[in-house]
Amino acid sequence: MNMVAIAARLDALSIRDFRNLERIELAVPPDGLLLIGENGQGKTNFLEAIYYLQVLRSVRGARDQDLVRFGAPGFHLGAKIASDRASEIGVGFERAGKRKRVRLDGLVSDRLGDAVGTLPVAMFSPSDVELVAGGPATRRRFLDIMLAVTSRGYLRALQRYRAALVRRNAALRDAARQSGARPDARVDVWEEPLAEHGAVLWAERQAWVDTSSARFSDLARTIGGDELVMRYASAVTDQNGGGDRRAALLETLSAQRAMDVRFGLTRAGPHRDDLVIAMRDAAGTARELRVFGSAGQQRTAAIALRLLEAATLQQRRGGPPVILLDDPFAELDVPRTRRIVELLCEGGAGQTILAVPRESDIPRELPRLQRFRISAGALHGE
Repeated sequence: MNMVAIAARLDALSIRDFRNLERIELAVPPDGLLLIGENGQGKTNFLEAIYYLQVLRSVRGARDQDLVRFGAPGFHLGAKIASDRASEIGVGFERAGKRKRVRLDGLVSDRLGDAVGTLPVAMFSPSDVELVAGGPATRRRFLDIMLAVTSRGYLRALQRYRAALVRRNAALRDAARQSGARPDARVDVWEEPLAEHGAVLWAERQAWVDTSSARFSDLARTIGGDELVMRYASAVTDQNGGGDRRAALLETLSAQRAMDVRFGLTRAGPHRDDLVIAMRDAAGTARELRVFGSAGQQRTAAIALRLLEAATLQQRRGGPPVILLDDPFAELDVPRTRRIVELLCEGGAGQTILAVPRESDIPRELPRLQRFRISAGALHGE
């Protein structure tokens, strides 16, 4: 079945017992809304609840049980949406049994993966600087989420790769405890699925970087005047140069098997790769931004990545995603803020939800949105 191209939109939102949000029922304006509230009142929690509907997990990496409001048995999120995949989504979590259930258009989904990406969302926040300043796992997560919500094939490969990786690592640890036995039979049975699904991840990540790297450099130059580049770095090399990633992964896993047993983990594969962000100096030498970049350059790179994510969602899903802005301009100067807002709007930004602590933090260039205030987890319209 072909997906119908449509701009993502949140029409109605229901939140129960999520973080400090006890009960919210909101008809969301088509253009979006502006949420004003002091820090600690629930602005980010509100945006997190919306983002949860995209990936069925916290954008901040919290466990589901830690998202439940204190004293409540669980949380529930529901929304009526415009999307190319469904018109209604609901997610419920019970603390007691650690059970999560998802409904799409009123029907319980047997597989949580079927609901991933139902509501395309791109979220910007000051913490995005960790995309550049943090370790490789943060950048791999960025790639995985963006590609998983735009490609069911990538999501399936990611799920199967992770399952095979858990089993191979367990087999490696078992083999290490039984030093007298040959580990090959117990370990190598998981290498074929790792290579098969890992090749899909590697290929799709590499393809995205190849097609997006020039635009990334353009965005960084426009936002902050910085000369930045990005490239995909894999610990696995294609020795034969034929582009057969599956064969390259199989060869590497086999060659490293004995050392992997000693360490008790799989030391090569897409789960160890990185998206390298670098700056070019006057001599043309590339230096990794995570180590050598200033805070301003790192913020520029992070925003460029988020803009690319939004553009990728729009291109692959046929319409702009819902844009969530969690006080993203707090640490930026006025000229840089102005350029970012212009970049957001030039591509036909869709529904936008902006959260700020004060009215003075609202960029003048941003289209006027209906205002709401939040205090102690309660939402009030103006």
